[in-house]
Amino acid sequence: MEQKSRVSRREFLKGSAAAGAAGAAAFGGLPPARVLGANDRIRLAVLGAGERAQYDMSLFQKFPEVEIVAVCDVYEPHREQARLKAGKTCQAYLDYREVLDRNDIDAVLIGSPDHWHKPMLVDAVHAGKDAYCEKPIMHSIPEGLAMVAAVEETRRIVQTGTQQRSWPHYRLGKEIVDSGRLGRISFVYTYWYQNYYRHEGWMGMPEIDPSKLNWKMFLGDAPDQPFSAEKYVWWRFYWDFGGGILTDLLTHWIDIIQWYLGQPAPQTATTVGDLYLMNWQCPDTITAVYEFPGHFNVTFNGALNDSIDDGGIEFRGSAATLKIDRSHLALYPEGVRWTPGSNAPEPEVFARSERDGTYDHIGNFLDCMRSRKPPHADIHAGFEAARTSWLGNIALKRGMKTVFDAAANRVS
Repeated sequence: MEQKSRVSRREFLKGSAAAGAAGAAAFGGLPPARVLGANDRIRLAVLGAGERAQYDMSLFQKFPEVEIVAVCDVYEPHREQARLKAGKTCQAYLDYREVLDRNDIDAVLIGSPDHWHKPMLVDAVHAGKDAYCEKPIMHSIPEGLAMVAAVEETRRIVQTGTQQRSWPHYRLGKEIVDSGRLGRISFVYTYWYQNYYRHEGWMGMPEIDPSKLNWKMFLGDAPDQPFSAEKYVWWRFYWDFGGGILTDLLTHWIDIIQWYLGQPAPQTATTVGDLYLMNWQCPDTITAVYEFPGHFNVTFNGALNDSIDDGGIEFRGSAATLKIDRSHLALYPEGVRWTPGSNAPEPEVFARSERDGTYDHIGNFLDCMRSRKPPHADIHAGFEAARTSWLGNIALKRGMKTVFDAAANRVS
């Protein structure tokens, strides 16, 4: 019975893709989904309802036009938590394909582990759904290419979760760089420090009830392996499910760097890193260096043993330096007397962030669902950011400088 049901779903998804191509002309290029008016409610489903997705849900719910009608997760406590937060009309599911079978859903929020992003997104857009997909969008470069192709084919609206592109002070930073006020930029330094060591050592593992977890479904296309609470909780740091610090954290910053400087891919990647603290697979301490065609390089440092300074980016130019993080932006001009007791002058431009830009990012996604215009972080931006992070991981595994041909998407 289960096999017959799965065949039916595949046929449905295939039929949806064909209908999308046939109906595009009738809607002036808009695929044949429900045309949203200014006052229409948007019915949202959540695929993968863990901690991050539930936070995203809370922001979607701040928009009165959004109704969360379905949640899906392989772990029963997550399903129930999300269902209760969503409200009385929400239904909970184990299998995300049952959610996509529903024709009353306009969009999906994909918050699953990375190795599930590709099948969920590809199936969702072929089922006629728009999608908000958390970063990194893919678990490998070939997966990302397939996702880009599916979105281009179906012409769905897809927003990827590099929310800085919608954050007001990051958009101001883009204007400053475009203005030329930094002069010649040859070096960008970026970093992110988080204290997982304290979390693991002091607080211990969250309690996971394996009887309420469908471990086989969690594994998906990963190799079969015994249940491990550590792998389930810390999946980002096991190669079968995530890509470590680079895909989790660098993806955010490299997206901004590539956006500001107009370079979608590096020429080379060199990475060193190791496990000094944890018993995982991906390094807990890492440095990646990228050379870009625009005659500049980027250095990223990441570590999981402390959280001082958090994360940020420094654009070093001949005329000024721009420092930006999630709290503020500051532009420091060259040739100006330093402030007493400091190694920098007073900032020429200073801006603070008043709220999490994920809210603005979701708002942009909802606006684009109505207008059918490309969102701030479309599928191409999400792919290009995650691709650079994965190039760093490829260089790490090779133990050597890795050359990348962006035109062919080929590593040599």
